[in-house]
Amino acid sequence: MWNWYNSIMKKKIYIVHGWDGSSAKAWTPWAKGELQNLGHEVIFLDMPDPEVPKIGLWVEHLREVVTNPNENTYFIGHSIGCQTILRYLETVDAKVGGAIFVAGWFALENLEDGEVEDIARPWLSIPIDTNKIKNVLTKSVLLISDNDPYGGFDENVEKFSDLGSEIIVIPDAGHFTADDGFGPFEKLVEIFKNKME
Repeated sequence: MWNWYNSIMKKKIYIVHGWDGSSAKAWTPWAKGELQNLGHEVIFLDMPDPEVPKIGLWVEHLREVVTNPNENTYFIGHSIGCQTILRYLETVDAKVGGAIFVAGWFALENLEDGEVEDIARPWLSIPIDTNKIKNVLTKSVLLISDNDPYGGFDENVEKFSDLGSEIIVIPDAGHFTADDGFGPFEKLVEIFKNKME
């Protein structure tokens, strides 16, 4: 009986890091451990060429790793990792359990230089089919800061609201990086327990 119950309740969570990130940076290793302690299976992806993220490579890598997406499949993304999850969800027909988007964006401002702008351009200009995503994404939450250095606050809140995401504003959190003080990220685990379980 316990094994049956555990298999029903156990979730498979895929964590997708941000631009120039990895499975060893910022709050992500801590979050993986905490979610595993709750009894979930957690898969942390190291995305290809993180310094120069490309839509096709990142989405294809996620497609290769996520096997049999279903209502016990959950996603946590940071920054461009959120975009990757959204663009992946455009490609599937099965309903998934939910997603938490940390510093997710449709719009960016204050990019460092022309090279960074060139890398970001496809992510900003190639549309995302939010109607398709709403058909497969059962529930989602956007964690966004009111002082994210990459801006776009109003547009990002509007777009994620259109997607059906619950919006949670965390004051003075920047872009939720280690430099912003995010090693342990208790709020993320609390939100997963309260909104996704």
